[in-house]
Amino acid sequence: MNRLDQATSPYLLQHKDNPVHWQVWGPEAFAEAKRRQVPVLLSVGYAACHWCHVMAHESFEDEATAAVMNELFVNIKVDREERPDVDTIYQSALALLGESGGWPLTMFLTPDGDPFWGGTYFPPSARYGRPGFIDVLKSIHGTYKRQPDTVAKNVGALKEALGKLSASRSGGLPDLTDLDKVARSLARQVDPFFGGFGSAPKFPNVPGFALLWRAWIRTGQQPFLDAVTVTLDRMSQGGIYDHLAGGFSRYSVDEEWLVPHFEKMLYDNAELVDLLTLVWQDTKTPLYQQRVEETIGWLFNEMIVGDGGFASSLDADSEGEEGRFYVWTEKEIDQVLSEASADFKRAYDVTPLGNWEHKTILNRSRAPELLSPEEEAALGRSRAKLLAVRAGRVRPGFDDKTLADWNGLMIAALAHAALAFGRPDWLEKARAAFSYIERVHGRGDRLLHSARDGKAQHAGLLDDYAQMTRAALALHEASGEPLYLDRARSWSAVLDRHFWDAANGGYFLTPDDGEALIVRTRNAHDNATPSGNGTQAANLARLYFLTGESRYRDRAEGVIGAFSGDISRSAMAFSTLLNAAELLQAAQQIVVIGARHEPAAKALTDAVTGLSLPNRVLQVIEPGDALPSGHPAHGKSQVEGKATMYICRGMTCSLPITEAAGVPPALLPS
Repeated sequence: MNRLDQATSPYLLQHKDNPVHWQVWGPEAFAEAKRRQVPVLLSVGYAACHWCHVMAHESFEDEATAAVMNELFVNIKVDREERPDVDTIYQSALALLGESGGWPLTMFLTPDGDPFWGGTYFPPSARYGRPGFIDVLKSIHGTYKRQPDTVAKNVGALKEALGKLSASRSGGLPDLTDLDKVARSLARQVDPFFGGFGSAPKFPNVPGFALLWRAWIRTGQQPFLDAVTVTLDRMSQGGIYDHLAGGFSRYSVDEEWLVPHFEKMLYDNAELVDLLTLVWQDTKTPLYQQRVEETIGWLFNEMIVGDGGFASSLDADSEGEEGRFYVWTEKEIDQVLSEASADFKRAYDVTPLGNWEHKTILNRSRAPELLSPEEEAALGRSRAKLLAVRAGRVRPGFDDKTLADWNGLMIAALAHAALAFGRPDWLEKARAAFSYIERVHGRGDRLLHSARDGKAQHAGLLDDYAQMTRAALALHEASGEPLYLDRARSWSAVLDRHFWDAANGGYFLTPDDGEALIVRTRNAHDNATPSGNGTQAANLARLYFLTGESRYRDRAEGVIGAFSGDISRSAMAFSTLLNAAELLQAAQQIVVIGARHEPAAKALTDAVTGLSLPNRVLQVIEPGDALPSGHPAHGKSQVEGKATMYICRGMTCSLPITEAAGVPPALLPS
């Protein structure tokens, strides 16, 4: 029987009425496979995945296909967002088989959970150069039954290779010269006209562009600036952006950022808000501010669950069609906008034939420059009318589970943006989300990864602790409240106790007291979200600068050193780790001595938060409070009782600054 009605994941619940006898991941399903002496069919996907829906409609809802699956296999459904630890292992196994990864992931396992063959999407009958799914099922089952030696050979080879994937080559701490070399290499891979790395399909790849932005701030070399701004300009005006409600889709299927895969993921939007904010602080580009404000508006309007948490995603599909909710015909535009239609159509690429499957994806790629304030205001009124009409359509599916790591990404982005744009309302929403995760996902000093309807489950992973620690540090910087620093310290201590690899350095993805899977994953690669090891290395660096405790610096160096020997193989994959290495070596420790909300102290703080300083470590302390003894500004005080700032690099600090006008970038010690 199908047991997915016991699940809380919206993705699993989408499949609870399938005729397939789906089981949830767990010992009971594998025990059944052993009892029946049949292999396991593992299917991994997520709620917003278009091709997951296609395979479900074609195969999992089909009685004949389900009958074959039920007869020959024990079938397990996994939400990759709930169980990234499971997904990571079997995506790696698929890559070792020479196949491209992705979702839906279809893997065939022994009753012990060992993979021996797999793929992604399979059509119901042979097409696209892929075999039909029923033929695959019968072939795999036949091989398992009649060729056990072949299966055992595959299992042995894959398990050995999976074990090696968690190995890494240690090395030294990359210096700033090394980072410049990496940045030059990455800049050459950026499309100079449309932005983004490579050609279609294009993903935001925020850690890589954050690395390039840091190179621009560090060196002042124009190619780094251009690589980032061309990409953000094109994305912000392309079809990957929702011009009516705000927010970015997951990726573009073409090189021009026109046609998105229409699902909206919390993590992409968090990372892009962070990057747009950081770049705006230097360029003051109005478009970037607008996109930040609109994306945060979308977040608050559509993605808040419970009393403050942020939901995971919006689907690509509605009424069985990808993108149906978002696209328009010229006739629809004319009917809604009447006399304002001509100007809107000219700005947003609306034509009789459309730009995608005879419909129009709204975009401003052909004329990306902002118009006059009056013209932009008119376009804004037209967008509001279209949004009101769109609100009456059948909405895409909504995955309302909360994930600790994705919430951490967004909380930090909101805190950073709140400081940069002077938006205390954004900061309050960030604090509310942090409280939600603490209350719903927290169990003492431990975290659970996923929650829905107030019910949390699955042991927290490295990324959960790393991203929520980063969020705590961002809130501590923005508010000065010690409870956030205390929480960052306690979660970092959990990582050291339960995730640290004592033999090789770095952190495992899973805790030592969590579920035992076939391999314990350990790496520092960025994927759709930034690397947990890279993120935590930066957290440890910040904790060192804030507390003066050398154990944090030593541990940060240990994390970076554990993986730095592998960077030369694929530098882009290690962008977050490399950005942490720069922070550790080039932090700008900025101290404001004065009451946080006093106008003079606030003016000094605002002068700093208005600058693009990726390596900023900002502290506001009350007069009379002491900095750690190892802090370069230890012992310094106010000048003549005025709010006073010191800007330090290494052990060198600036002269005291008492006026906001005295905080130009040139004053930062180099």
